[in-house]
Amino acid sequence: MTSFVTLGKTGIRSPKNGFGALPVQRVSSESAVALLRKAYDAGFTFFDTARAYTDSEEKIGLALSDVRDRITIATKTGATDAKTFWEHLETSLKMLRTDHIDLYQFHNPPFCPKPGDGTGLYEAMLEAKEQGKILHIGITNHRLDVAREAVLSGLYETLQFPFCYLATEKDRELVALCREHEVGFIAMKGLSGGLLTRSDAAYAWLDQFDNVLPIWGIQQESELDEFIRFFDQPPVLTEEMLAWIEKDREELIGDFCRACGYCMPCPMGIQINSCARMSQLIRRSPSAAWLSEESQKMMQNIKNCIECGQCKAKCPYGLDTPALLKKNLEDYENILSGRTKI
Repeated sequence: MTSFVTLGKTGIRSPKNGFGALPVQRVSSESAVALLRKAYDAGFTFFDTARAYTDSEEKIGLALSDVRDRITIATKTGATDAKTFWEHLETSLKMLRTDHIDLYQFHNPPFCPKPGDGTGLYEAMLEAKEQGKILHIGITNHRLDVAREAVLSGLYETLQFPFCYLATEKDRELVALCREHEVGFIAMKGLSGGLLTRSDAAYAWLDQFDNVLPIWGIQQESELDEFIRFFDQPPVLTEEMLAWIEKDREELIGDFCRACGYCMPCPMGIQINSCARMSQLIRRSPSAAWLSEESQKMMQNIKNCIECGQCKAKCPYGLDTPALLKKNLEDYENILSGRTKI
């Protein structure tokens, strides 16, 4: 039986299966449209995208404009001023082929936008809502302090935040805080950027939280099929699953890269959000591609790091990114040479 969640005071009700549309920017329009349409036909009603996700909005518009009144569209703006806010909003409306956005979110700002803060951002949100171009106001973040401030401010109807079974106690407290203040909680990174390999365990763990809507980044039909199965047969936590989860927590909790990408771009062209977690990727999702000539070249570029500190300063998790890159390169070279087995 399908589980449903209502996002706080918004009244938005969705199956606990949301479609994260960041990955559809990586496939052709034809493939994306087919994927999105299959998702809708199977029961997905909540689709999350962003202006920053290149042509993701356009693909949603192509696939779902004829069923617009039966779905919820959430998108985001990374604007830092009111002028850009309006440009982003009008572009999103055009790409999505709609006259309104159900949930418009500030996209991972380094602070909590508020009225009178000098940016004009929140004032623009309110004006857009008054015009009927957006229905609800949300915020996404990777910083716990900003997320808490947003929830406590009373200005936001939803919060989108990373949440999976690697969550800390503070992350759980944030979910409880959202429940207390009737702020809808949208869980991104439910599979931790691909490091968690069992969707059934990830789904079952998140299903414990009655106020949480997980959105899954879906790029391939095989991935979609996994989550479609959960509509009729939602996974339930078993002892075996709990043991699996505990093993993952022991291996992964700590200083690991979540692949959020906010450290990018690197002035030396280092692909930080792949290189800084190569040790986990190569072990947890084995693929010959990780040892290809292209991947080797990507990893060797770490040697060009100039220790400028930009990536470290921008990491929302406070990671020592240059040190993490060096550690991953050392491990990678040991694997290539055969000194370390995987």
